[in-house]
Amino acid sequence: MVTPRAQLSRPPLERMLRIHDELRRGSLVNCTRLVKTLEVCRKTIVRDIAFMRDRLDLPIDYDPRIQAYRYTHPVNAFPTVQVTEGELLALLVAQRALEQYRGTPFHRQLEIAFEKLAGGLRDKISFTPADELRAVSFKNMGVAKADLTAFNALSGAVLRLNEVEFDYRKPGDPKKLRRRVRPYHLAHRENLWYLVGHDLERNALRTYALPRITDVVVTKQNFEKPGDFSPEKFFSTALGVLGGDGDFLVVIRFKAEAADLVREREWHESQEMCELPGGVLELRLRLGALAEIERWVLGWGASAEVLKPPALREKIRTAAATLASIYKG
Repeated sequence: MVTPRAQLSRPPLERMLRIHDELRRGSLVNCTRLVKTLEVCRKTIVRDIAFMRDRLDLPIDYDPRIQAYRYTHPVNAFPTVQVTEGELLALLVAQRALEQYRGTPFHRQLEIAFEKLAGGLRDKISFTPADELRAVSFKNMGVAKADLTAFNALSGAVLRLNEVEFDYRKPGDPKKLRRRVRPYHLAHRENLWYLVGHDLERNALRTYALPRITDVVVTKQNFEKPGDFSPEKFFSTALGVLGGDGDFLVVIRFKAEAADLVREREWHESQEMCELPGGVLELRLRLGALAEIERWVLGWGASAEVLKPPALREKIRTAAATLASIYKG
């Protein structure tokens, strides 16, 4: 007897691809055999075959002599999958991009999804990803280490709206503090996973870097997430991760040797670029905090000069003086 759980074991497309493979090879394809192979009921098999014949125009016919279904003429490609050369390249790039999720629970789910998409191409295109992907590569500097136990616990709490408790250590602080948080969202930004949640003790939204979260406990206390919360809104004032309540117009002038590198990227939704004589570029941003932009500007060295706001210009001046004293002599 087929159980309801077994009937949900394979999505319809996967079942139909399996039926197509059997028909294409000339195997004995009847409901009795497919019920056992696919672990679904007879009605489901009949419905799948009818869909393939009537909606996908596959030449399926029932042969009473052998009591089985067959293709009346050769069929090579499953009709629901048609790809161009560009789409194939995109698929290959997507497979390579999966590597940045290795070490998280998302990696296996994404692999399964990719395998289902690629499975429909077997009759259309033959390729070896290991060979084709030599032309495409991804390299992220400073990829964070992921604690899968903590990640699984927090992702489950986000989905089920359970309050959590955990120990958290701020950067540079050797002490850990116990936090109780209503977890709203998990975000992957700047090559690091972050939890966004409402800190109950501080009564405010906070951002927590997952590598600094330990000893996670998911409580049985449920909560209701505010309807006006959105990750896009929360991060809208941040260059990367750390936003704020401020409203800073940041203006940075880049020398010609760095200007092309700045032009090539989208740094923030608010960015405006102003071209100046000699290949010089001014970048304007509207941010809610200055900590991240300070570190970012320092990374450009003498190729970048902060014009506004005065507070940021002073921070850069102080940092430059400190660096000069460190490297003096």
